[in-house]
Amino acid sequence: MSTPSYCFKLATAPSEVSGYFALRHSIFVDEQQLFQGCDVDAMDAIAYPIIALAAETAERQRRRSVGQLVLPLTHHPVLSTHHAYPTQNTPVLGVVRIYEPEPGLWYGGRLGVHEAHRRAARIGKGLIYKAVTTANTWGCDRFLATVQLQNVRFFQRQHWHSLEELTIHGLPHHLMEADLNYYPPSTEQRPALSSFTREAS
Repeated sequence: MSTPSYCFKLATAPSEVSGYFALRHSIFVDEQQLFQGCDVDAMDAIAYPIIALAAETAERQRRRSVGQLVLPLTHHPVLSTHHAYPTQNTPVLGVVRIYEPEPGLWYGGRLGVHEAHRRAARIGKGLIYKAVTTANTWGCDRFLATVQLQNVRFFQRQHWHSLEELTIHGLPHHLMEADLNYYPPSTEQRPALSSFTREAS
């Protein structure tokens, strides 16, 4: 049996951004219940969404986009707090966001993998790698994340270390930092964040 392959990329097309927010909502609101109604926050206004796709899905989308207008990266959508996202048909298998609240300091967050694909640890690992290498390309001096306790060892295996223990939303977390030596800069171009919003249907 062949081993599935994955693509990790910035979510730029409207369908990719919709799938990104849909999976986030499914994981952090519906499943984990870390947030009530909506997990979008102020950081989404400056965050770059990153997604994992099956390689064949990414290739199909690439072929469809040839010769078509590529839209700029969008801000987070305007959301109602009770909006429920459909996820059963989304091709997005995993999500993470990165943002720079001050020059050189980057954070990762909202890391999650679709429940049907969590046995493939490569998705989480690939999302982390894409997140940190992308930030490192764009002038990262430090890359931090708050990590749920059950995921700390996984991050340590990806060359992260814990800075302190925290309690967030009543659950134990660690503030962790990536060793940038293991995440070399890539060639990813930094797109401008768009000023328009997308109304949730």
